[in-house]
Amino acid sequence: MEFNFSTFALEIINFLILIWILQRLFYKPVLAVITRRKQHIDQTLAEAKKLHQEAEDLRQHYENRQNEWEQEKQAALSALRREIEAERKTQMDQLQADLDQERQKAKVILSRLQRDIQQQAEKKALQNSARFAAILLRQAAGPELEERLCAMLLEHFNDLPEECRRCLQMLEADQSVSIHITSAYLLPDELRQNLEQKLGALINRPDVFHYQQDAGLIAGLRIDIGAWVLHANLQHELTGFAEIAHEFD
Repeated sequence: MEFNFSTFALEIINFLILIWILQRLFYKPVLAVITRRKQHIDQTLAEAKKLHQEAEDLRQHYENRQNEWEQEKQAALSALRREIEAERKTQMDQLQADLDQERQKAKVILSRLQRDIQQQAEKKALQNSARFAAILLRQAAGPELEERLCAMLLEHFNDLPEECRRCLQMLEADQSVSIHITSAYLLPDELRQNLEQKLGALINRPDVFHYQQDAGLIAGLRIDIGAWVLHANLQHELTGFAEIAHEFD
């Protein structure tokens, strides 16, 4: 086989033409596509890196916010505990004050109730004593007891206060005023004379004495001189005893 230079030259020319065609029609577009693809990949990687950085920033921000929220939560819980404790203390103090007030009221009511019970007991005792004394005195009363009461009254005339003496002496000029002596039993003449002498000396005038009997006096005298009344009888003493019991009502 002989080497043909012209054929070889044509092959070389064809090869160069092919390379030119490939470079012109295929290689440059492929390079452009590869370049664009690389740019797109680089851009995607940059965006991905940016998104990753943003995600990392968000994660860090979330963690910081979570830590801050935990601190805020602990602070809020602490403040809430303090408020609850303060409110509890306030309520407990108010409750204690209310309990003390109610206890004081109950103490006052109990004291008042005890006082009322004691007064009722004392009243009942006084009433029973008055009834017993009335029964006993009615059974023990008699002319002898009345004479002793009259003797005590006569002795009492010597010790009358000056005001009473002046009051009786003012009746001297009033002739319309009479003296009424009431007794439970019939008075002996001697006792009547003594009474008239004592009363006549006090009033400084002769007077008419009116006598009457009243068994309700039990024993003793009641002397009425106008509006002035002198008691020396058991009925009056028992009435005063009953009035003391009535004061407990």
